[in-house]
Amino acid sequence: MIETNVSRHHQTFLQVIQSYYQLTKPRIIPLLLITTAGSMWIAAKGEVDPLLLLVTLTGGTMAAASGQTINCVYDRDIDYEMERTRHRPLPSGRIQSRDALIFASALAVISFTLLYVFANLLAALLAMSGIVFYVIIYTHFLKRHSTQNIVIGGAAGAIPALVGWAAVTGTLSWPAWVVFAIVFLWTPPHFWSLALMIRDDYAKVGVPMLPVIAGTTPTVRQIWLYTLVTVAATFSLIYPLHVSGVIYGVLAVSLGAVFIYKAWQLLHNPEDRNFAKGLFLYSISYMMLLCVGMVVDSLPFTHHVLNVVVDKAHSLMG
Repeated sequence: MIETNVSRHHQTFLQVIQSYYQLTKPRIIPLLLITTAGSMWIAAKGEVDPLLLLVTLTGGTMAAASGQTINCVYDRDIDYEMERTRHRPLPSGRIQSRDALIFASALAVISFTLLYVFANLLAALLAMSGIVFYVIIYTHFLKRHSTQNIVIGGAAGAIPALVGWAAVTGTLSWPAWVVFAIVFLWTPPHFWSLALMIRDDYAKVGVPMLPVIAGTTPTVRQIWLYTLVTVAATFSLIYPLHVSGVIYGVLAVSLGAVFIYKAWQLLHNPEDRNFAKGLFLYSISYMMLLCVGMVVDSLPFTHHVLNVVVDKAHSLMG
């Protein structure tokens, strides 16, 4: 791959900072962090050490930023071909590939160090495995070669949930893997709905996203099936694992019902990109609010309030 012949000069130091910031694809990172936080709160039974939370989220941010930056280096050729990505720092020539790789390496080293020193080795290694999986398995082997790129590659986006659990407990138990599975199963309907919206861009650069290769109808069927399985998986935290309760359950039911309804709308209107956009945008809110539910449900204060309500109800009935 070659560098593009575009101006590489920055006028101000602030522009340099902004360009490196853009390399990390910052809009993606908050979603990764909320899954980390949700996992941490469940693992800590609602009492997360503030310093550990800060360090884990900071380390996770840097690990994600490192992976995203390397992804930008690898994909700079196809980014240049697509109008919506042509103005990113690498295809526009504002940053050189070598400098981006140095930046990504520094982020990875800092991430590993923070997690190892303030959390534990398992959390640090998991964060690094997320980078490796995203760059090598997804970006190199899958993205340009398989319609299952998002399905298998979704594991990279689910690893932060494991990092959060490991940071609190130093181990990985069944609830950690269930949160991992929820994010993993949620990724295809989330990303395929986006791919339906921009499938022409993917077709232009030869990226075999499912809508490009299989068409819209098979894609929305897959979205429908993955949505149903995702919503079903969310209830595993209630039964049989018993790590989440009523508050989370109410949110899981209500959020899941809307998620299924939007997937059903798309299933019956596969060519309507407005329905695809609606599902894509809602899927973001779905995951964020579901994780907020994990946090709120785990809090001792929530348990206290629920116990008071139950006692009052019993006394009134008695």
